[in-house]
Amino acid sequence: MSGQKYVLEVQARLPDALSELKALSENLLYAWDRHIRGLFWRMDTALWERCGHNPKVFLRRISQERLAELAGNAAFLEEYQYVLGLFRTYRDQTRTPSALVAEKMGAEDGLIAYFCAEYGLHESLPIYSGGLGILAGDHCKAASGLGLPFVAVGLMYRQGYFRQQIERDGTQNAIFQPHDLRDLPIMRVDGDDGEPLQITVPFPDREVAVQIWKAEIGHLALYLLDTDVADNARSDCSITFQLYGGDRRRRIEQELILGVGGVRALRALGLKPSVWHVNEGHAAFLMIERCREAIEAGMRFEAAMEQVAGATVFTTHTPVAAGHDVFEPDLAATYLGPYARAMNLDLDELLALGQSEQNDAAFNMTTLALRTSRYQNAVSRIHRGVTAGMESHIWPQVPVDESPLQYVTNGVHVQTFLSRQWSYFFDMHAPGWRVRQCDHHFWRNLVESIPDQQFWLQRMSIKADMLDYVARCLTRQYRRQGVGDAHIERRLAVLRPTFGRDPMVMVFARRFATYKRATLLLRDPDRLAALLNDAERPVILLFAGKAHPADEPGQALIRTLVEYSRKPQFAGRLFVLEDYDLALGRQLVAGADVWLNTPLYPMEACGTSGQKAALNGALNVSVLDGWWGEGFQGDNGWGITPYSHSDPDRRDHYEAEDLLDLLEDEVVPLYFNRGDLGYSPGWIARAKAAIYTVLPRFNAQRMLLDYIENLYLPATRHGRRLAEDDGQPAADLVAWKQRVAQAWPGVTLSRSNGRAEQIDSGDTLELHVAVELQGLGADDLQLECVMTRVRDDGETESAICCRLVPENGDNGTAIYRLAEPIEVPGLYEYQVRAYPCHPMLAHPFETGLMRWL
Repeated sequence: MSGQKYVLEVQARLPDALSELKALSENLLYAWDRHIRGLFWRMDTALWERCGHNPKVFLRRISQERLAELAGNAAFLEEYQYVLGLFRTYRDQTRTPSALVAEKMGAEDGLIAYFCAEYGLHESLPIYSGGLGILAGDHCKAASGLGLPFVAVGLMYRQGYFRQQIERDGTQNAIFQPHDLRDLPIMRVDGDDGEPLQITVPFPDREVAVQIWKAEIGHLALYLLDTDVADNARSDCSITFQLYGGDRRRRIEQELILGVGGVRALRALGLKPSVWHVNEGHAAFLMIERCREAIEAGMRFEAAMEQVAGATVFTTHTPVAAGHDVFEPDLAATYLGPYARAMNLDLDELLALGQSEQNDAAFNMTTLALRTSRYQNAVSRIHRGVTAGMESHIWPQVPVDESPLQYVTNGVHVQTFLSRQWSYFFDMHAPGWRVRQCDHHFWRNLVESIPDQQFWLQRMSIKADMLDYVARCLTRQYRRQGVGDAHIERRLAVLRPTFGRDPMVMVFARRFATYKRATLLLRDPDRLAALLNDAERPVILLFAGKAHPADEPGQALIRTLVEYSRKPQFAGRLFVLEDYDLALGRQLVAGADVWLNTPLYPMEACGTSGQKAALNGALNVSVLDGWWGEGFQGDNGWGITPYSHSDPDRRDHYEAEDLLDLLEDEVVPLYFNRGDLGYSPGWIARAKAAIYTVLPRFNAQRMLLDYIENLYLPATRHGRRLAEDDGQPAADLVAWKQRVAQAWPGVTLSRSNGRAEQIDSGDTLELHVAVELQGLGADDLQLECVMTRVRDDGETESAICCRLVPENGDNGTAIYRLAEPIEVPGLYEYQVRAYPCHPMLAHPFETGLMRWL
């Protein structure tokens, strides 16, 4: 039979009594509100699972008969009205800033615009690949919950990231499936004329049209930019098709759409941000577009860029080179040419913003972001030190530990990643817990008050649900691979434990990149096999994660793990799960007993999956890198001290040995040390400590409040000061910086009084320093004496900076004096330094210039 095949979809009509289900399906509040998801789940549990937890698809698939039945079910209608009440209350309460935000911001107002290349909000909106996107999603969720004036901008990937299939031999297949936009929780943004609202972005020899989609995240909006527009050439329609797909040309095109198009989209929507937050370098072109706007309004390039930078926050997320986009000079010149011409600027001057001494030819988006922002941060304390060293060329004369780079350690959105059982438990025993997420005293008292046996049973119930979910995932995976049912049953038997014979479950789930060292445990396979196969103390090891399709070494890790999982000594003990996403991730972090993390120090910027596991009561066994370097307190998990060895193989050998020693000698014995109680009191003590030390400190609410206090508020104030009087303060600051830069090579310091090597306690340290100013004024410089006390063990105490006061000098020389009494006896070391000083600087060391006596 032949002929045209037509497709017709018939959707059920929502009864009037259930009409608000549509609103619930279109707001991503369901991504973290379990009451909303639970409502859909109870409507048709099997359909909810088949639809991938997507409310919009669910409402298109549910039967008319079932809707009619629910519309007449008094119990369901009562629950429906209850959920609607929660939804409306949340929307009403978050339309204005919460008390926590008001306390931080005071009388300040303004809109924060947040730009990121990916957002991991829920599996029903698959426009994320990993940690960066999940963090961005958590940032938005926390902003919504706190009522922060906030708007987010990203790209509407028609295909998104890939679905992962793992074959029997461990080969990773990347499956790319275009989305039906009707299935996604988004709506097209239309103009006043009812037609799609569009903006254009300049490309070489053409303008690319961009339409805008909107996703609602609680009270705030995420605007997603899409080039699949009829007016565009076919190749331009596909610019936003795939997340992190294509070659370098496609990548720079995507980043122009995100950065330049994002600014233009917000302007078209009538939004006027006071702070622009660039989350990773992908969106850094937005600074060039804002600079172009300022030049068009009459400012000179240098002053325009100063004003733009003053209101910009930049967050860098990784020390790994592959995480920083670098473009060839010719490619960057081609695509930035239209912007240089629009600003009447020499192209080389624009390209210089992305160049550095390390690579003076390539155009680096991280370098661009650092140069065109005044508020920069890393995502953990350790990461701050690593990044400050990597990017020291931005502040070349400033000590790395004093550079303007800050850090805000990442946190996770508790309501998203706390298990359903814990959420309901806390609702019952401490209903106000959601607004007390940062209250350490509250969480310690609450968690320690849980009887040990109840705590253990709660954890076992959560783990049983996780193991059941994992078993269903592996069953589908193995059947697709052609594995027989009998073999599947034998292999998965350990995932269906009987009471009292539960295995300890260790999980390694993250992106498969070589620096994360997923196979570190396999360096001694015999010891690992003995650990997993102890009949009295059974242990399961679960792996999950994707490798980028272009990352062959990462894919090789998957093949190695699958190969080991099929060996007799590991079969039924070591499992590799395919298609790691948010849905699987929520299950694993909730149910794991042990969360493994073995990065190559110091390459883990933060590593938030361990935070998600800890707030559920799992214990981290991790290299002391990223957030765990701050979070480990000795009794809330285990830390592996990294080796600094020049031979990578020996370093990995030692760290693998330490890891196996920990597991054999401490972790596994403690878990199974149950005596006659049926549970391990020692394990419960650590698990409780994990919750009450990690949850109040490493949550997204705390993270966002830190951003408000340390970055958003200063950037708001600084940006507004620079913009006063049509940007005159910015122009004045630029002129001063240029004057300082010209004079600085000739500025010299010399001591003009004698040097005392010993004084009595209570006497005064006298310093007279002569400075050749080279035309600068005495007030253009700050001189400091940096003093540290040397303890008897040779260590130094925290440095104290004492300011030297300038006096008039002759012939371009100024004298700076210090008279500092020293009360505490001991050995002191001190140095004198000078650096440029101006009241409009965002940071004292912003210029990167410093001179030492």
